Amino acid sequence: MRGPLGAVIGRYPSSDGSTHLGGIIKHNRKCRDITVLVIFIAFWIAMIVNSSFAFNRGNPLRLTYGLDYKGNVCGQKHAAQDLRELELKYWLNPNQVYQSGLKDSQFKLSNARSICLLDCPIPSEDSLTWVCDYPEGDIRVSLNDWIDMNYDYFEFLTPEMRNSSLQLQGPCYPVIFPSVNVYWSCQFIARASNVSLKHWQQMGGVNIKEDIVIDKSIHEYINSQSAVLKRYMADIGKSWPVLIVCGGILPLFLSVIWLLMIRHFVAAMPWVTVVLFNVLMISITMLFYLKVGWIGNDVISPIIGEHDPYIHVYVRELTHLRVFTVLMSFIMLVAILTSIAIVRRILMATSVAAKVIGEVQALIIFPIIPCGILAIFYIFWISAALHLFSSGEVVQNNCNSNCCTYDLIEKKVICDRCCGYSIHYTPHIGAAILFHLFGGYWATQFFIGCLSTVIAGSVASYYWAHGEASPEIPFLSVFASMKRLMLYSLGSVALGSLIVSFVESIRFLLESIRRKLKVSGDVPDSWIGKAAYRSSQCFQRCIGWTLKSVNRNAYVMIAITGKSFFKASAVATELIMSNILRIGRVNVIGDVILFLGKLCVSLSSAVFGFLMLDTHKYRSAHNKISSPLFPVVVCWGLGYVVATLFFAVVEMSIDTIILSFCQDSEEHGTAQYAPPLLIQTLEDQNETQRLTQ
Repeated sequence: MRGPLGAVIGRYPSSDGSTHLGGIIKHNRKCRDITVLVIFIAFWIAMIVNSSFAFNRGNPLRLTYGLDYKGNVCGQKHAAQDLRELELKYWLNPNQVYQSGLKDSQFKLSNARSICLLDCPIPSEDSLTWVCDYPEGDIRVSLNDWIDMNYDYFEFLTPEMRNSSLQLQGPCYPVIFPSVNVYWSCQFIARASNVSLKHWQQMGGVNIKEDIVIDKSIHEYINSQSAVLKRYMADIGKSWPVLIVCGGILPLFLSVIWLLMIRHFVAAMPWVTVVLFNVLMISITMLFYLKVGWIGNDVISPIIGEHDPYIHVYVRELTHLRVFTVLMSFIMLVAILTSIAIVRRILMATSVAAKVIGEVQALIIFPIIPCGILAIFYIFWISAALHLFSSGEVVQNNCNSNCCTYDLIEKKVICDRCCGYSIHYTPHIGAAILFHLFGGYWATQFFIGCLSTVIAGSVASYYWAHGEASPEIPFLSVFASMKRLMLYSLGSVALGSLIVSFVESIRFLLESIRRKLKVSGDVPDSWIGKAAYRSSQCFQRCIGWTLKSVNRNAYVMIAITGKSFFKASAVATELIMSNILRIGRVNVIGDVILFLGKLCVSLSSAVFGFLMLDTHKYRSAHNKISSPLFPVVVCWGLGYVVATLFFAVVEMSIDTIILSFCQDSEEHGTAQYAPPLLIQTLEDQNETQRLTQ
């Protein structure tokens, strides 16, 4: 059983008989959970090593641009040839593209001969145009001149080279099919030019296959799961200015404004928060409706640059956006109905929150410090993630295909080196990515835990010394609380954040397995199996929510008593369970208003992010994003983290003061150390009846 805390938290006698303030908050502390702290430090060293590997091996350009037949990344200036302006991947031989699209064919599109171009070729209206290989060997044409010639040096070829070109063996290839730039790959349109085809046949060229297969082959390559995932990751890299503004600066500003407003306009804030929340939910949903084409004609297009308006190319990003839009519609409906139902009940907890903010105004600006540290970490972490996702090794494919091509260096047709290149990802790269993702989540939880502990220590110092302290918490107490955290409790916070991160990771893995089983049709058919299936999901969510709640209260007791994580959790849980009727409603409803406030801030970040991504910069040229989905979701996530850091001032202040109030009342019958405003709120008869009914 725990002993009375008030006797030691409020005052303790020294050896000379005098009485000092602060008690356990300043006295008799030692380092806790040192083993976990050592593990945490080792983990950070591993994170740095892992990121160093990513920066050394990765190349984010691979996420956007394809590889040519030499293994060079299009758009890369450090390749064997300067390709910085040549960003588009183009397949030279239409028959190879056709062959790769046949069901029973062993030939893959990755082995088809491809080069990097500035724009996608289209057939001429009155003659036959050519696209020739990179100029080298006896072709005395510079790369810039080759571009200015529209990649056509057919007139400079020797008879042998011309005959080889008519056999579709290069170095020049006819432009028979029109093509459009779809995510930096030239998508063939299976509509051959009659004029070009006639000239080709008159010159004695081999038969060229005309079939929809030539369209589908490249389309399947562009729509593969790996290609879509790479484009999503590339979208995050391209939209970094949006992430900084809408994921960092804007939510920081809005969080401070919201806390100040709840302090000065306590009666109106529940209504303002609910109305703003509903408006933002409707706004973000309507923006998604616009982008999927269900409202207006502003649907996202995968085609880059000018093109025939009658050409339409379907991509997976549009399907994902439609699914997310339907999900947002459902969430919007449920959220609006729920927020309207609870708006009146929110008001009573807001009064407590406003009083707490009034007592701890100096703490409102304190989260800027961890927010700045976390921003630096996220810049490093996201950059490392982009390099990790692109850190595969460029290797030549192992193919047994018959694909002879003319080599300008050796001046002859070669048939034994026709395999293309692809990016090979080893299993250890997948493990490194999972490790990096886990590290990002653990670091986020650790920063939130440190912030919560500092705030709890500062507020507790004020509460238990109220009889002889200033009514306002001096800002120096924040730094004193930071000092205690750094010297004694970092291991405990690391342990708490590790437990939450580990449980959430297990939940994520189980959810991934569940989705795969659902896709494969292995979900139980009986009603008992389905009930157990759904119950397990609910149970996982309950465990996650309970752990986060226990963690928050454990941080309060760590700040007050300096105990280890598990002992502090036991003390906090016992204290809560013995006063559940008294504090339950305040905590639950208080959490609701704060949760709605976080959603208002994060949804505002998402809306502004959406509007920034809808500008010309991100809809054309090399900055074009494939879909606003991932950048908007990341803006929302970063905004929510920033809001959590700031709103932790209120959350931890409420939790700390209420836990201290309950302990104070339990030991003395009535709260002796509580500030007058808190006593007025919680001891009022009518208020107590409302809280306990």
